[in-house]
Amino acid sequence: MTRFQWTFLALVVVQAAHSLEEYMGRLFDVFAPARLVSGLVSANLETGFIVINVSIVAFGLWCFLWPVRRQWPSAVAVAWFWVVLGLVNGIGHPVLSVSRRSYTPGVATALVLLLITAFLLLQLVTRGRSFTAAGEEIARSSRR
Repeated sequence: MTRFQWTFLALVVVQAAHSLEEYMGRLFDVFAPARLVSGLVSANLETGFIVINVSIVAFGLWCFLWPVRRQWPSAVAVAWFWVVLGLVNGIGHPVLSVSRRSYTPGVATALVLLLITAFLLLQLVTRGRSFTAAGEEIARSSRR
């Protein structure tokens, strides 16, 4: 596997740990946006939160196993989606904790998420041309 693939997998694994930390800390009870989104899925906020977070992690594993691992041309776009998600979590949780002057569920793993996201972002930016070229080559060979 490439460094890019390992980094992407690490990001998904840390996202799973992040979701677990949020669940154990009952983020859906203490953060209005988490309550809102969880409530869209189920009247039971805990159930809604579990469904959403299991879906996010399952989607991340799918992204790793197919587009990223198989080097589909869409892998770069998929990685950018996960970079945005990682930045929102990695920056948002610490900002929330600082503004409340207390621990909020998810802040510990958010910092790890931010570091891995930054590493993936660096790979996307510094090697963007080679990823694009590789994706174009894969697309050309699949049309043959």
